Amino acid sequence: MDDVDRIRAFNRLYTGRFGLLARSYLGSGLGLSEARILHDLGESPGTEARALARALGLDEGQVSRTIAGFVKRGLVERGTDEGDARRRPLRLTAAGQDFLVRLRAQSRAAVAESLSGLPAGRGARIAALLERSSRLMTAPDAIDLRDLAPGDAGWVIGRHAELYARDEGYDRRFEGLVAGIVAGFLDRGDTVRERGWIAVDAAGDRLGCIFCMAEGPDEPDIARLRLFLLEPHARGTGLAQRMIEACLGFARGAGYRHMRLWTHESHRAAGRLYARNGFILTSSAEGEAFGQKVVDQTWERPLATG
Repeated sequence: MDDVDRIRAFNRLYTGRFGLLARSYLGSGLGLSEARILHDLGESPGTEARALARALGLDEGQVSRTIAGFVKRGLVERGTDEGDARRRPLRLTAAGQDFLVRLRAQSRAAVAESLSGLPAGRGARIAALLERSSRLMTAPDAIDLRDLAPGDAGWVIGRHAELYARDEGYDRRFEGLVAGIVAGFLDRGDTVRERGWIAVDAAGDRLGCIFCMAEGPDEPDIARLRLFLLEPHARGTGLAQRMIEACLGFARGAGYRHMRLWTHESHRAAGRLYARNGFILTSSAEGEAFGQKVVDQTWERPLATG
């Protein structure tokens, strides 16, 4: 089952559970589209039929017929615009507002009843997931690179362990390595020379991380790019390039003259990204790590400071 089928399956569950396919929505005498038109008129008084049809993705003729029915029942009135005689803004009458209040109360009661049989806390989880889904639908490209917040360090360690175990077969020693690197970063607390970024989407879900850290007191001019990770569904979107640029920009601003990173040969897509950003493969050696045969690689590049 792919993403489309999973969404369709949810739609079938949702429409069936809440009775959205019934001829009369919640026994109101209105179909679902009619109820939605009435709701939107209550939210945006003064809206015209054409704008309402565009906003809801409905046929203008269908909306006009629905409005005419509402006018006949005394739920909606057509206004006039002194500045433009062609405009006919629509508003709910007092009877229409009362009808909508009752309909909204019925809708809330129906949802509450549907959730009442679920285990404690399940309704809150569903509401939170649907809210996140709404943000992803309305702002799908909004991705932020932010500093680490409480809980991020654990996520960095956990996701490295999970993804590298799945994709590379690394054992738990790799998780220990990552945990040590993250712990050192947090313990040093050097906000001038070191920084970590977490990429988050519009729903607040973490998509990846990248860190710029000092190589060490013996090489003060060298920064090390570390813990660069992207969730699989975020790869190939251009986010990796944006994260690399953020890391390089910080390193230059912090006064480093050189950047270095360590990776494995199996990470070929990452190697191509590093090469496109001016990194040169300076060493390669076969070995064994985390229960697997590996080829260690070191990549380096100078940092122009102006």
